[in-house]
Amino acid sequence: MPGFVGAVQIMNIGSSGVFNIGDVFQIIPNASVKTFAGAGSFNTGETLSIRNEQSSTNTFDMDGVDQGNFLNF
Repeated sequence: MPGFVGAVQIMNIGSSGVFNIGDVFQIIPNASVKTFAGAGSFNTGETLSIRNEQSSTNTFDMDGVDQGNFLNF
């Protein structure tokens, strides 16, 4: 059902975000990312005790192209 929209101020939209005003049939935001992180990088909690004596993250990627995100519905 159509409606009237007043003034709209957009401050920020992320890289995989969608902004829509009006009628829409289907919205499919799609994004892909490759993340490299060392040992203990994504730990969360109140009292963590993490000990990494020697840690290294291998970011060497032998393949030239990764799988695309097209046709991922």
